Amino acid sequence: MTFAFGEAVTLHGRTVTGQDSDGNDVYSDAPTTLTGVPVWPRSSTELVQGQDTLIVGLSALLPAGTDVSSVDRVTVYGKDYDIDGEPGTFRSPFTNLDPGVLVNLTRATG
Repeated sequence: MTFAFGEAVTLHGRTVTGQDSDGNDVYSDAPTTLTGVPVWPRSSTELVQGQDTLIVGLSALLPAGTDVSSVDRVTVYGKDYDIDGEPGTFRSPFTNLDPGVLVNLTRATG
């Protein structure tokens, strides 16, 4: 389900393509542009403990069937956000409506 006045977002799907010399996973980035995505503010927190840190949260409803995981990233409003937690899906037991995949997004600065 897309929305006429939703945002254009870029989903950066990450897949493991190998390992570096220390045995750490190396990822490749496969960007996909999604349009008509509803995005709304979730929360923001300012931490002042020796440095100023701002943590901003958004939520986005990606189209139903979007393949997304917690290691992917999303670009919204020109800024990169990490996916916070497991993406969620819901299908109505009454109407079979599947509105999409809900992702919580987080970006930290500072």
